[in-house]
Amino acid sequence: MRSFESVYEEIMFYELTAIGLKVERQKALPVIWKGKTMDMRFRTDLIVEEKVIVELKSVEQIAPVHSKQLLTYLKLTRLKLGLLINFNSPLIKTGITRIVNGL
Repeated sequence: MRSFESVYEEIMFYELTAIGLKVERQKALPVIWKGKTMDMRFRTDLIVEEKVIVELKSVEQIAPVHSKQLLTYLKLTRLKLGLLINFNSPLIKTGITRIVNGL
């Protein structure tokens, strides 16, 4: 069974690429510990135009760990902007959190 998040990811990918944007899905990011690259990887939901990471959720409430997760992805990719989108909000505009890396 697919999670709501994976369905939203599929739809977002379709819509963003349909308007001509370059989008990477489930891009693997290395886990580095004490200078050593581990055998495991993090996976971003979407990276749009090699500039913005979009992390999708469908939860009752965004927790601090969700913002920290996205900030970690931003640091690993050296990107500056991320959007954390919770599709389980009454209004989608209230479910969007902007996360910045070093601005």
